Amino acid sequence: MNWQDIDLRWAYSDLLLSLSRQTRCVQRAYDVLHDALLRFALARHPQPLTQPNAYLRQVAQSVLIDHFRRNARLQPLPEHHEEAGDTHFAPSAEHLQDIQQRLVALQRILDCLPPRCREVFWLARIEGCAQSEIAQQLGISLNMVERHMARALVDLRNARELLGP
Repeated sequence: MNWQDIDLRWAYSDLLLSLSRQTRCVQRAYDVLHDALLRFALARHPQPLTQPNAYLRQVAQSVLIDHFRRNARLQPLPEHHEEAGDTHFAPSAEHLQDIQQRLVALQRILDCLPPRCREVFWLARIEGCAQSEIAQQLGISLNMVERHMARALVDLRNARELLGP
């Protein structure tokens, strides 16, 4: 059974098995495979591919790397077990006030950035987009994306030095 010159039986047996081993989760492997198939379908190929299965495998590896990078940014919350005398973590009022003040200061710094610079920073650091994706999405050059990020990071670093640790 073929789809766009891809042997789907191979994709859903060999490639899926390989992805399952790498992710250690069948559902994640299905997600990676489906994302890879979607990227394959949306990719523009100026000439017909001579080895579409090999190309799909490479696309799947890229999707898998993106998946691992995205998950590496997330940190699990610590688990607390209620044992004798063990209570759940509750930050102090001072700690919460400190966090709130830092967030307000950060918001002020971001508000002072030019709109395009702020947008690039948001897409890169909050949304997790690659610089090439940001350039394409905003219709600007990769060089401009790098300049906007550098400006935002310099402003944030300077503000951090003023605010202290």
